[in-house]
Amino acid sequence: MAGEALARAAQLWSLLDEMAENEPQAYRRLLRQQRAEAERLCAPPEPHLCLRARPAGAVREPLFINVCGWKRVPAPKAPSEPTPVSAGPLEEVSGDGDLYSIIDIAYNPDVLQRGEENPEKMEHLIRLTLKFVEERCNLILSYLYTIESFKLKGSLETMQQRLKGRQMPTPHLSQNTKKELTLNELLHAVEAEDCSNAPVLLKEESVTQSKVHLIEEITSTEMPEKLSTPVYEITTVKDANKKPLKIELKIELPKVSSVSECDLRISKDDIIIEVPEKYKLQLDLPELVDEETTTAVFHKGKRVLFISASCQARSLKTAFCPVHVHICQNKTKAQNENPNF
Repeated sequence: MAGEALARAAQLWSLLDEMAENEPQAYRRLLRQQRAEAERLCAPPEPHLCLRARPAGAVREPLFINVCGWKRVPAPKAPSEPTPVSAGPLEEVSGDGDLYSIIDIAYNPDVLQRGEENPEKMEHLIRLTLKFVEERCNLILSYLYTIESFKLKGSLETMQQRLKGRQMPTPHLSQNTKKELTLNELLHAVEAEDCSNAPVLLKEESVTQSKVHLIEEITSTEMPEKLSTPVYEITTVKDANKKPLKIELKIELPKVSSVSECDLRISKDDIIIEVPEKYKLQLDLPELVDEETTTAVFHKGKRVLFISASCQARSLKTAFCPVHVHICQNKTKAQNENPNF
C-alpha cells in the first residue's frame, strides 16, 4: 500500500512538472483552486449561537445546542433544496453540581448569515434544528427554547473536536486499478486518502440510519406558510375549597374535517396541537395535570376539539404523551362526554 502511494505521488509530481512547463496558466489556476479548497476543508467550525432547549420526560436537565458555522459544510444549492448539516454526538456533562446535555450542529456560514438578515428565516432554521436533534437523538423537545447570551456552551476546542471527530472510511485504489492515471484522476485519488474527513452529501433519511455521517441534510430553509393560532378557551374547574380539579380546553378548528389531521401531545404542564399547514397552538397549562387520564373529543359537526385533564399535585414531569381523540357526530354525544362545555 505504501509503495502504491509513493508511485502515485511520483506520477503526480511528474504530471505537475509537465503542466507547469507546457500549460503555465492552467498550472497556476489549478494551484489556486487547490489552495482555496484546502482552506475551506481546513477551516475550523466557529460558534454562532447557543440554544437552550427543553426536553420532555422524567430527566429534566437542559439541552444546549451549539449552532456553528463551518465552511466545510456545503451551502444548499437553492432555497428549495435540502440544507446540509453536520452534527456531533450528544454528550452528557456533569461538574460542579451542574448537569446538562450538549450537542453541536454546524451549517454553512452563508445559511446562518441569511438567518441573521431575516429573523423569520432564523426562527425557521432553529425549528428545523430542534426537529433534526429530536430525530437524531430520539428525544421529544418542547417548542419553547432560549437563545443564550453566550455563543458557545463549553470550550471552543472541545466543540471543534466533537464536530471533527467522526472519520469517514478512507477510499483506496484496488489492485485492479490502472497504473497510469490522468492528472484529474490522480488528484482525486490523493484527496481521497489525504482528506478522509471530506464532506459527503447524504439523503434526508440518513438521519435515522445507524451509521453516522459527516454531512447530512435537513429539509429546506424555504419559509413555509405561516400557521394560524386557533381560537380557544381554557378553564380551570375548582371544588368548593378552590382546589383545582381539572383543566378544560375548547379549541375551534374550522379548517379541520377529520381528527386524523391533528397531532396532539400533552405533558404535565403544557400542550401542543398541530395541524400541518393549518394550525399550531402551544399552551402552558395553569396547573399540573395527569396526562395519562386526559381525554379529548372532536365534535365533527361543529369542528371543535374538547380536551379535559385532571389536575394533580406538583411533581416531576414526564414525557409528552399522545392523546387519543374521539369523534362526536352530534351535539348530544359531545355534551354527554363533556358536560361542562
